[in-house]
Amino acid sequence: MKDSAVAAEQKRPAQRTTGDLTRAAVSGWLGTAMEFMDFQLYSLAAAIVFNKIFFPDVSPAIGLIAAMATYGVGYVARLAGAVYFGRMGDRIGRKRVLYITILMMGASTTLIGALPTHATIGILAPILLVVLRLVQGFGAGAEIAGATVLLVEYAPVRRRGLVASLVSLGTNSGTLAASGLWAILLAVLTEEQLLSWGWRLPFLLSFGLMFFAVWLRRGLKESPVFEERPDVVDGVALARDEVESVIAEADADSGKGDVLAAGIRQRKGKAFFIALGLRLGQAGNSGLIQTFLVGYIATELAVGRSVPTDAIVYGSLLGFATVPVVGMLGDRFGRRVLYLALSLLTVVIAFPVMFLISSGSTPAVMIGMVLGLNVGVLGLFSLESVTMAELFGSRTRFTQLALAKEIGGILATAIGPVLAATLTALTGSWWPIAAMLVAYSLITFVSALLAPETRGRDLVRLEDAI
Repeated sequence: MKDSAVAAEQKRPAQRTTGDLTRAAVSGWLGTAMEFMDFQLYSLAAAIVFNKIFFPDVSPAIGLIAAMATYGVGYVARLAGAVYFGRMGDRIGRKRVLYITILMMGASTTLIGALPTHATIGILAPILLVVLRLVQGFGAGAEIAGATVLLVEYAPVRRRGLVASLVSLGTNSGTLAASGLWAILLAVLTEEQLLSWGWRLPFLLSFGLMFFAVWLRRGLKESPVFEERPDVVDGVALARDEVESVIAEADADSGKGDVLAAGIRQRKGKAFFIALGLRLGQAGNSGLIQTFLVGYIATELAVGRSVPTDAIVYGSLLGFATVPVVGMLGDRFGRRVLYLALSLLTVVIAFPVMFLISSGSTPAVMIGMVLGLNVGVLGLFSLESVTMAELFGSRTRFTQLALAKEIGGILATAIGPVLAATLTALTGSWWPIAAMLVAYSLITFVSALLAPETRGRDLVRLEDAI
């Protein structure tokens, strides 16, 4: 073990050029854009057409619930992917994992566009849809966490919030691209054309984006923080027993043993549960606004089918200003105060927003959707990207971040639309949606109250922030 101790002691700071940062930024943005484009394509298809072409033998309400359920099962696979690829990323580095995940997501999304429907092969059609959704989710379970970790670990300390907001801009770009494609299809195709072949086009077109993303990541350098970690030797993290040996052999005067001991012997849990609470508000609001409301507005409120998708497009366009502004404000004033402000503001506007949407007036629906998307989803997500990464120590950052995101996704984004569809069907009213927005946002508000301020934290440190 002495060789490992010497190698860890002699480690020098990893150097990265502006070009390396640019490539990492574009790679992170593009991968996240692709993930959210894939998932938004799927969520909109689930809300608009999948209930008709994969679940045609049930009532419209039950078909919507079934389609939302197929959307939700991907989050179970995401959790498995978070565990598997998160541990891999903490052990052998970030870039290798990101290369694998982009391939899995892109291939499964493209194949969804080639699936036969229920009219062709019967019950096998929704089964194949679920299988591809599971593969897609398994790869996506580590994609956004890996892209977040990579960008935050590359970023200059005073600009972490702004650089990390590229992840949020990626989600916004993907959402906008998917919503824009669907808006065009809904505007130019008849119902018959959409159901017969039009719905396939967005999925098949995603292949080009996957090809470019894979090419870009081939030349990506490893995270400098990963290379600087005191427990990483020759590009691979030491196992716990190996680290303990390094601690025992380290010179007491060097402080190396104390640094390693603080990282591997810290009792985990506090940072994870705070991150999970921060995640629930954004994820829950996203599932309701970007997924459930699209189908609810079109089917239950009898508003034109293009109105909710147009609203998401406009909201996403505004988000290109909202996201970086929130990132810069987080760099200037800290993460915690902005989390408190945005989550509380979402609580305040939840019922007015749903009142506007439920009116059925096209301008009111637009205003409500755009406002809810930018305050309750995109604003919070801009903060989430950097704050959750800063909460965790470098030894387990990838794993804990991926798990917090995916468990939060299962508890909120996956279950939320199904629960909302059930409650609105039972009550015949919109108020359960507003109540769920309030509940999700209050969880995030309390979590922010309990969280430490993470701005400026040394990301090479192995231990969590709390």
